[in-house]
Order: sequence, then C-alpha cells, then structure tokens
Amino acid sequence: MFRRRSQDEQAQSASNSVLLEDQPRDPQAPKGRPTPKRSDAQSQRRKAVSTPKDRKSAAKSARDARRVDMAKQREALAGGDERYLPPRDKGPVRKYVRDYVDSRYRVAEFFLPLAVVILVLSIAGSLQDLSLLLWLVVIVAIVIDSVVTTILLKRQLRQRFEGKDLKGATAYALMRTLQMRRLRLPKPQVSRGTKL
Repeated sequence: MFRRRSQDEQAQSASNSVLLEDQPRDPQAPKGRPTPKRSDAQSQRRKAVSTPKDRKSAAKSARDARRVDMAKQREALAGGDERYLPPRDKGPVRKYVRDYVDSRYRVAEFFLPLAVVILVLSIAGSLQDLSLLLWLVVIVAIVIDSVVTTILLKRQLRQRFEGKDLKGATAYALMRTLQMRRLRLPKPQVSRGTKL
C-alpha cells in the first residue's frame, strides 16, 4: 500500500502519460494525468517564452515582427484582405463606404489636377481674374458634392446597417473623396457606375 514503486512501474507510467499527451482527447473526458504543481507549471511557462538575453537582439526581433506585420498590412491595402487591414479600414461599414465613394465620380478627387491648372493660369497676367473665378467654382463644387455625398451616404448607411456603430463613417468617406482614385488605399474594389 505505501511501498515505493519500482523503476519498471515508473517507466511504464511515464510512457503511458506521453502516449496520452500525444493523442487528442475529448473535452468531456478526464485528462488522465495529475495536475502539475503551480510552481512547476509556472516554470514551464517561463521556459516556453524565449526572451532574448540582450537589448539589441530584443529590438531586432521586435523590428522584424513589426516589418512582417507592415508587409501584411501593405498587401491587405493593395488587395483588400480584411484580416490585415488597419483598424480604421476594417469592418463591413467601412467597406461599404469605400465602395460607395469608389463607385462614382467625385469633384474633390480632381482637386489636385485642377489646382495645378489654376495655378498655371494665375501666373499669366491676363488670366488672373479667370483663375480666381475658377478657384471659387472648384471650391463651391467640392462643398456641394461633399454635402450631397454626406446626405445620401448617411441615408444608405442607416438603411443597410441599422443598429451598428456608424461613427466616423461620413468623415472617412469625405477623406477618401479627396484622394485621387489611383492613389486611394485600400485600392478600389468596384468600378465606376457599379450599383450598390
């Protein structure tokens, strides 16, 4: 009853425990081995996490991990993979907003090319009045287009995503309209004229 186990019995129980650990077990079944002491479990956890010994190697491993994450994020921005997008671009609401903006021509996306043309016209002395008028027309057109986009987008979002958090969606859309289509990230996934 209180005798010491022989070497053969200890070896056999050790091999049985190894066999039990290798096999997947049913979550409802008993685990088949004794619970380890807390100190043993904690020491095994500490051993499992291999932290670098010096600061330089720790910084290098952190840099490498950050580089891998950024590469995944760049690929996601180019391809539209939802898993690796930055938090500001994730979710069905943001995807719908991107598709809504990308499906139509927006006045604000032509602001930079128009600004260059207007600046060239303002250099010529005789066309300065025309350039001022063009500045006014472009700014008014951008404001009107932004207001119309905001109103229509809010209506669509309320219909499609009732009860979901829509905070910041219209500001996200307006910032996307200011970018030229070719330079938008995540890349546009729909062509112009697509019905959503």
